[in-house]
Amino acid sequence: MIFDTHAHYDDDWFDTDREDLLRGLSSRGIGTVVNVGASMRGSRASVALAAEWPFVYASVGVHPDDAAEMTDADIAELRSLAADKKVVAIGEIGLDYGFDEETAEDERERLKELQQVWFRRQLALAKELSLPVIIHSRGAEGDTLAVMREYAQSYAQGEAFSGGSIHCFSGSPETAAEYRRLGFHIGVGGVLTFKNARRLPEVVMQAPLSQIVLETDAPYMAPVPYRGRRNDSGYLPYVAAKIAEIKGISVEEVVRVTEENACRLFGVGDNL
Repeated sequence: MIFDTHAHYDDDWFDTDREDLLRGLSSRGIGTVVNVGASMRGSRASVALAAEWPFVYASVGVHPDDAAEMTDADIAELRSLAADKKVVAIGEIGLDYGFDEETAEDERERLKELQQVWFRRQLALAKELSLPVIIHSRGAEGDTLAVMREYAQSYAQGEAFSGGSIHCFSGSPETAAEYRRLGFHIGVGGVLTFKNARRLPEVVMQAPLSQIVLETDAPYMAPVPYRGRRNDSGYLPYVAAKIAEIKGISVEEVVRVTEENACRLFGVGDNL
């Protein structure tokens, strides 16, 4: 069964049919979903969804778009939410420098600094709790990699490294290789099927299947032939098929290995 490591079923876009959609995922080949918090509200909703649906797990964290508004009280609440047995990661956290054109340069620098502060605070929480991380990066490839290198190197020799996934990876093959060297998985979703996806197929070709996980970012980034529509986990077979095509292996192998990767990364499953 396919393991979707990154979805947002708490999003308003699912308000009209959330229950029916989730109930039908198993018949579409989906076995497990991590619902990823992107705000304090989203983190609370993710924990609530995981409590309601046996095959859904939760990740809690604050997306960089909202990080500038974070407080110490938010970190404390994330720590409390993460105590739930179905919370398997801290995320989605990271850096996003895709500011509006109207944003003044001094304001951009202020926001970048705040994002980095709260990124590091949430990484420290993940390390404290021995949880993997789910990383968002847009327009900040160098800074994100620098922070993640620092984070990985903060683990002492012999200390158990929880790892994580680099969500919706869009960087260079060289950057992907560095993340893999540090021990992180590459999150691959619908973008791989886009005609204008140039670097990602090369990333997938170079990466061992053992360091790839499947994700949707639902309701966003639906794969071809559903590009532009609302995304959901049931479309992941298209992504698995594209990986299989690039690597010259069977779809069944892609599904099996990526599920094993995700189960191991997030501590989910009977064989752990």
